[in-house]
Amino acid sequence: MPTIHLIRHGLTSANLEKRFAGRSNEPLHNDGIRQIKELAAKLKTKQISRIITGPLPRTRKTGEIIAKILELGVESNDGFNEIFLPHWDRLTKKEIRDRFGNEYPTWLDDPAGFSIAGCETIKNVQTRALHCMEKLFSDPDDQILVVTHLIVARALVLHYRNQPIDEFRSITINNGDLTTFQRKNDGITTVTMTI
Repeated sequence: MPTIHLIRHGLTSANLEKRFAGRSNEPLHNDGIRQIKELAAKLKTKQISRIITGPLPRTRKTGEIIAKILELGVESNDGFNEIFLPHWDRLTKKEIRDRFGNEYPTWLDDPAGFSIAGCETIKNVQTRALHCMEKLFSDPDDQILVVTHLIVARALVLHYRNQPIDEFRSITINNGDLTTFQRKNDGITTVTMTI
């Protein structure tokens, strides 16, 4: 069974400005590039054999920076994409509150009950990302790196820790943070977060 190392993409301007980047083509900030180069140097000890990223530029670039240092290729997988909430893309928290009323307060206060017609829920994100993770756990490779987004990472941590989506906000994952998922012989998956 492989070990899956999951990281949140490097810092972006949207992160600094408290904007919801969503599925926009938000690039990495220069500080994010530096951050990921530092992380890649530490990852050399992990003997990573594959790098898989979500399809957006900020996850792809994060993966490419690491891949160059580790001398690997990069694969893309839509299952690790950001949540689909297109009418929030590129807006600040204040702008979302001003334009869409109770949507943002519900997002904060009731993550399990948050639902907007035509958009993904956190449970939707968790289900599609979990499908990808379980496929990776059936892979014979020993060490796999996945680059994704905060919402995806939180949803996966909750699942593998057997926590409900109501506890979504209890999970802290900063840009460039590493979370390791290891499947044991008894089928239990351990989660180790390196902050």
